[in-house]
Amino acid sequence: MAVSSDRAPSATSPSGVVPSPPVTGPAPLPHARTASPAGTARRARRWGKIAQRIVPYDLQPEALRAELIELGDAFRAYQRRPEPDLALLAQLHERKARAFALWADATGDGSLRHEAQRAQTAAQTTWDMHESRGGLPAGGTAGGDGPVVERLLTRGQAQPARTVLDYVQAHAPHPDAEVRLAVLLLALRAARAGTGNITGQDLTSWLPEDAGKVLQQLVAADWLRLPGTVTEALASRPENPTAFTIPALLPGQPRPFAFGKTTRSRISGWAQKTVGDRKIRKKKLGATTRLLALYTAAHTRPDGHLGTAEDDGLHLDKVAAFCAVPPENVAEHAAQLIAADWLTEADTARGRLHGQLTERVLPLGGLL
Repeated sequence: MAVSSDRAPSATSPSGVVPSPPVTGPAPLPHARTASPAGTARRARRWGKIAQRIVPYDLQPEALRAELIELGDAFRAYQRRPEPDLALLAQLHERKARAFALWADATGDGSLRHEAQRAQTAAQTTWDMHESRGGLPAGGTAGGDGPVVERLLTRGQAQPARTVLDYVQAHAPHPDAEVRLAVLLLALRAARAGTGNITGQDLTSWLPEDAGKVLQQLVAADWLRLPGTVTEALASRPENPTAFTIPALLPGQPRPFAFGKTTRSRISGWAQKTVGDRKIRKKKLGATTRLLALYTAAHTRPDGHLGTAEDDGLHLDKVAAFCAVPPENVAEHAAQLIAADWLTEADTARGRLHGQLTERVLPLGGLL
């Protein structure tokens, strides 16, 4: 029986095999294997790391994962900055604290919550440093309108600076202001190891007229030891400074100072800048007035006023004792500091020294 079909008949070879069509172009490439949607999404996600932790590929929500990766990149970028930015660093720590707290909630990992708490503490510490060093206006409030001040000392470094002043008053071998000034600056150079280097230029800049006499007094009292004579120390130059030793600060002795290398360097630089202030040098103010400049700078509020708000000024007897003068003579030296544009005003009424640092020296203020 004949069978009908709607398909066209095909040609066959005598053997019944359908022949292949002639090849007229390049052979087709094999199809690439199709990846699963989940695998594709996983490979498309960025790899990330923060605080020595790899951010998991499957961490949810995705916004948290993206924040952690971005934060890791931001911290690494901060480490490459040529100069520190404490406000930026504090903000990064705050973001890290929030992100790690969310990460801990999502995974139940207690170590992440501990890391979040550490980040929050680091943020607060960094904000404190920023505010002490220069993040706050002169008025001392974050929303104030005063000028932002770059402090030479942080609040944490100002306290050991005051400790050094107390040490000098108690341990200088002579009560003369010139001796105390030299003891302060030499002790700061030798504070950690009991040894340091000095040049004649250093000595004559501190004590233009009395350097030789003061140095001889310190050597005679065995507070200071030099490898040669006082004359040789005064002649020493920067390329060949004089090494000196302060026996009371050598290792093995009771340590009067507990600060580290960085803090020592900061306080020493602060003292040098204060004593060597250009207007104080120009006025050729003596050692007593320079000691008063140091004391007032070390005991200020953020706005430059002397003493804490509760004390309302500095105890006149304490100021006089440090400067090695009678209390009634403090006003005379305070007036000299006003003339040198160090203090805007000064008043010694009611047994206290009231006053305020001028704006130009606010960076030298050691915050109470």
